[in-house]
Amino acid sequence: MPRCSLSEQITQEAANGPVTPQIKARLPVIMRFIPAICIVTLSLAACGKQEQPKQRPAALVEAAPIAEKIFTDRLEAVGTALANEQVVLSAPVTERITSLNFSDGGYVSRGQVIATLAVGQERAELAAAEATALQARQQLDRIQALKQRGFATGATLEQQTALANAARANAELARASIGDRVIRAPFGGWVSLRTVSPGAIVSAGTPIATVSDISRIKLDFTIPETRLPMVRKGMAISAVSAAWPDRPFNGSVATIDPVIDPATRAVKVRAILPNPDRALKPGMLLTVGIVSSERQSLAVPELAVVGDGDERFVFVLEGRTAKRVKVDTGLRQDGAVEIRSGVKRGQMVVTEGVVKLTDGMTVRLAGDKPGPAKAAG
Repeated sequence: MPRCSLSEQITQEAANGPVTPQIKARLPVIMRFIPAICIVTLSLAACGKQEQPKQRPAALVEAAPIAEKIFTDRLEAVGTALANEQVVLSAPVTERITSLNFSDGGYVSRGQVIATLAVGQERAELAAAEATALQARQQLDRIQALKQRGFATGATLEQQTALANAARANAELARASIGDRVIRAPFGGWVSLRTVSPGAIVSAGTPIATVSDISRIKLDFTIPETRLPMVRKGMAISAVSAAWPDRPFNGSVATIDPVIDPATRAVKVRAILPNPDRALKPGMLLTVGIVSSERQSLAVPELAVVGDGDERFVFVLEGRTAKRVKVDTGLRQDGAVEIRSGVKRGQMVVTEGVVKLTDGMTVRLAGDKPGPAKAAG
């Protein structure tokens, strides 16, 4: 670096040559600005000697040919599991429980007695009604015999017939009252946990047991009305529960509600899932997947697609030149993007390094020798 000698020259000339008194008086002030002048002079000299920047090498990218892939139109929803049949058995009248004939979570068959209420009074009423009905029937038989012999009128026979029928109806009413106090299972299923005990007095409507048929599960879920064309009766579905994340439950669409909810603009769909091992329980939340159609289309990796507003582009290689080509994309599935138009099968597209490319830029692939980058004018 050159040494600044301006201060030395001024000092030498002041010592050898004639110097006026005015200059001698200002000499200390001049000497204070000498270092700043030297710095500016050296900076300007350095600026004039900057080297020209080196050309950057061509961008290193990865490329692969465009291939075809199977894309699936899939509809997903969240549904709630329901029992195939479920009923809450309640006390029909206010009465005392005399017996319970089921165990917690046990299985009961159709017609099995679940609980019995006290029927002492009803049995007494039944006995009285049966006695009255028997007496009325015997009296009717005597009047019929007298009528055949001409000793009874038709009006008397009709009156006694009515009395016999009324007595028989009263006996049937007493039997029905006793039957209401014997609670039976309407179908086979699994009983819920007991909440009452024998000897307790329950009022009318008090739940005694819940019987659920879970041999198969009804799965109800909703879909937007815009996706309604994708679903039809009999379509296969697959459902996954949080309790069994690695086990899909397969079933089919059984019913589509004919009415759309005007508030949510959604329609309810019901599917049936076999449940032989009772792994699914009513009330579970399941994720439903419906495959409506499959097709084979051109596909590129997601990283190969770049966006510009609402448009999508890929970089197609022509030799070692990257050309930006507009494409029409479809589904995104398993890390790939469906390409509907814009490119052809077999064309090489850049799959890694698209962020550093511009249209017409020269690129290099793995194994190429480094060369200067060049973009189209």
